[in-house]
Amino acid sequence: MNFNELKKHILAVKSPGKYLGGEYGSIIKDKKNVDVRFAFCFPDTYEIGMSHLGLRILYGLINERENYWCERAFAPSDDFEALMRREKIKLYGLESYDDIDTFDFIGFTLQYELSFTNILNMLDLAGIELLAENRGEDAPIVIAGGPCCCNPEPLFDFFDLFVLGDGEEVTIEILELYEKIKKSGEKNYRSIFIDQVGSIEGVYNRKEYVGYDGKSRNNIVNNAKLFPKKRVISDLNNCYYPKETIVPFTEIVHDRAVEEVLRGCIRGCRFCQAGFIYRPYREKNIDTIRTQTKSLCDFTGYDTVSLSSLSTADYFEIESLLKALNEYTEKNNIGMSLPSLRMDSFSDELIEQLMKVRKSSLTFAPEAGSQRLRDVINKNITEDEILKACSIAFTYGINSVKLYFMLGLPTETDEDIIAIAELAEKIVKLYNEISRNNNNGKSKPLNISISASTFIPKPFTPFQFVPQATESEILHKQSVLKASIRSKRRIDVSYNDFRTSFLEAVFARGDRNLSKVLMAAWKKGCKFDGWDDHFKWKMWMEAFEENEISPASYAQKSYNENDFMPWDHIDYMIDKKFLWEEWNKAQTGLTTQSCREKCSQCGISKTIGKCPANCGRN
Repeated sequence: MNFNELKKHILAVKSPGKYLGGEYGSIIKDKKNVDVRFAFCFPDTYEIGMSHLGLRILYGLINERENYWCERAFAPSDDFEALMRREKIKLYGLESYDDIDTFDFIGFTLQYELSFTNILNMLDLAGIELLAENRGEDAPIVIAGGPCCCNPEPLFDFFDLFVLGDGEEVTIEILELYEKIKKSGEKNYRSIFIDQVGSIEGVYNRKEYVGYDGKSRNNIVNNAKLFPKKRVISDLNNCYYPKETIVPFTEIVHDRAVEEVLRGCIRGCRFCQAGFIYRPYREKNIDTIRTQTKSLCDFTGYDTVSLSSLSTADYFEIESLLKALNEYTEKNNIGMSLPSLRMDSFSDELIEQLMKVRKSSLTFAPEAGSQRLRDVINKNITEDEILKACSIAFTYGINSVKLYFMLGLPTETDEDIIAIAELAEKIVKLYNEISRNNNNGKSKPLNISISASTFIPKPFTPFQFVPQATESEILHKQSVLKASIRSKRRIDVSYNDFRTSFLEAVFARGDRNLSKVLMAAWKKGCKFDGWDDHFKWKMWMEAFEENEISPASYAQKSYNENDFMPWDHIDYMIDKKFLWEEWNKAQTGLTTQSCREKCSQCGISKTIGKCPANCGRN
């Protein structure tokens, strides 16, 4: 469909700017000069997808090649999907308006388990056969990357390839191999490509594992690699990063420039999947960060830059970095945001640099209220450090603090939950004392927002062995927390729906049998499952029941060290023995030092040599 026909329909729906394309910074190419076309599909709405750093990186990376063209597609909202189906409009690329089923590659990023039904819905809207085994030679290659690829088994039936680990280098190698085979003149070049692509490190080739039953590493057939291994970018300073990025017409969730300052994490929090699957820890140097930040802000005109990472305050020379950036940002009235602050790294110098342009609220993640439970999860922060961080923030005039906690953590008791409320009350008292001393009692009232999410045991973490708490247990824990809050006007508590956390745990820990459940749920109308107004619990339970599968057998399954897990045949460079030892240490309340203090022998160093986190620098 051409643009003139398309815009007649688009202008009839809410937020048409999400479907028009043509934004500043988007890339248009002459199709006659393009050899490989790639559709980057984000399985959620435009507002969320355009905030995703991975999209910005791969979009620029692929389009840097003159004969490759990466376009974007997002999950349409209900009103536009209804129009698409009524008018027989296929899912299209925002740059060319061409149907994406004519492209060479359809690439999805797997960021969140509850987006999986959106993937099926987008493939269906594109007119692409959902089951990989049924696709012919004319079909695009359907490929996935992102954190959920550490256990891709629940999606195995739908994808041709999965990319494990860092995507920058491996994506280009995949496209180069495809281009070479496509130009060879062979009629069945798609099949030839599928046969050969598994030789690229970081590729999990579906075809090689069709006969694998998921019960043991030893039954992998078809000459597959025994352990498909994740790909690692060793030097972020010389790795591609976009100098320019698309500026949306409409407001998006994170409407700012984003500069990735480091990748990986030194901390080893036992619940945190990202902290393990993104190892090793790698930093960019200050000059690289300053140059990239200036380029992005100059091009986009954004007045805020987010210094992105799993724990930005762990940057080896964080104060020097902020001072170097402020030479540019303060002069140009650009604010800096650190979305991931550790309370033990918070300091007067840090907040002074952050507050030079504008004040904002701060977000911290103690995760647990008691010291005992913080030791269990290896958070490695004390109550004194938490209160000190809040004291510094309040002294600089901040009166809004958001605190993240989890309910249902392993070994948690009611006393641990009550400790969350007690900690919040201490923070209120601290604010009152500082306000009286600094502002003669005339300061703005404090607002503390407590977000208490349900713990989800994830693959490749020390807590992968433990079951998720049941619904009745979580409801009890939520009631205990609510009853323990005294300063209800100052402290606001929110919870997520246990049922979505339960479903997330099911698919995070799932195997191939869940593909048929996923298909059944989608056919019943399930999509946007992470959105409260779309979530269809009854439909999901019917899908499990019709396929005679118990979801609790995944979410609430307990594993021993030698039990085989659905993801055990995939190599994310983390030793299972190390994870088991960490789980045993958790049960006794023993903590593990950060990677910067002492190597924990997690497995990374055996795979790539000395881990760069040991010295804190690349």
